[in-house]
Amino acid sequence: MLVKLFKFGPYDVCLLNIITIAILIVAAYILRKIIQRNLKRYLSEANIRLEGKKAIYLRIFSQSVYGLAGYFAILSFNMNNHDVSFREFLDYKFIDTSKIKLSFENVLLVIVIIYSAKLLVNIIRLVLQRRFRKDTNYDRGTEYVYMQVTKYIVYTISLFLCFGALDVQLGIFLGGSAALLVGLGLGVQDVFKDMFSGFVLLFEGSIRVGHVIEFHDGKSAESIVAKILKINVRTTQIETRDGNVLIVPNTKLTQEYIENWSHGTSLSRFRIPVVVQFGSDTQLVSDLLIQAAMSHPKVKKTEPVQVRLVKFGENGLEMELIFWADQNWDINEYKSDIRFEINRLFNHYKIVIPYPQRVLHQV
Repeated sequence: MLVKLFKFGPYDVCLLNIITIAILIVAAYILRKIIQRNLKRYLSEANIRLEGKKAIYLRIFSQSVYGLAGYFAILSFNMNNHDVSFREFLDYKFIDTSKIKLSFENVLLVIVIIYSAKLLVNIIRLVLQRRFRKDTNYDRGTEYVYMQVTKYIVYTISLFLCFGALDVQLGIFLGGSAALLVGLGLGVQDVFKDMFSGFVLLFEGSIRVGHVIEFHDGKSAESIVAKILKINVRTTQIETRDGNVLIVPNTKLTQEYIENWSHGTSLSRFRIPVVVQFGSDTQLVSDLLIQAAMSHPKVKKTEPVQVRLVKFGENGLEMELIFWADQNWDINEYKSDIRFEINRLFNHYKIVIPYPQRVLHQV
């Protein structure tokens, strides 16, 4: 079992090393599951709910088991490599050319930088959440913008730190890839447009997370009403009234006509078309329509409710009920409630809603 199979850095690897590493990985996985299960059971029995920073620390603690397993896996190579120290392992250059020199220490630094960046983003998110949600004028969209911008800044800085840890000279790297980047940019210019639009959405603030918007998808005559869930660099996630989550490119929200229900005043005017039989008492119909609208709790009583006779249609008198209400995600439900009330009142007062009529002449 101590026969050399291959080399890993400065270490000679034998079958015993492979078995030991496999045992350590399995043991780390089982130990992490046991820790999580016991902690969840204890917290559940004690009726303790961890949120925010404590939950993140708990997650980091459970994930650190893999870090310890990796460290002990490296130390296990000393069973048959007594003359090689851990420092020599870190200094060993597995890529050693005139332009690129990479050691295990470089790789370890990159892992630490990425892990630290992720941890820093989570901590900043907690601080921002606590600060924003204490404000009486709390705005979810503003909080999301600050979080996204902070995340991009931290990850950009960590990217440059990773280049530094790998001893990569950015000048040479960018100069050598300039032609490639130009060709790539021409091929994916739509992607860059979406990315630029994503930053416009984040910084401009005209459309934010939580806003309700209305737009046309270009495939049908009907418009789509949706709620903004998440604004990413290239795409935006929206949720329709049917509960479907759509992913749309950011350029659609910056270059096309968008009606933002949550921007500016929330009060809007709505219409419900109604057709009644020729010869109906229009004054009675008008009174019943106003009564149906005023009976709904979401209709603004301080604004005038109107009834218009739009035209003399083919099948009857085409009228229109006009009322004011807050622009709301559930406005279609409110309209449905008013229609039910209109139908009930019409049945009670014998107001007839006509069927479509066609007159056929035999030649």
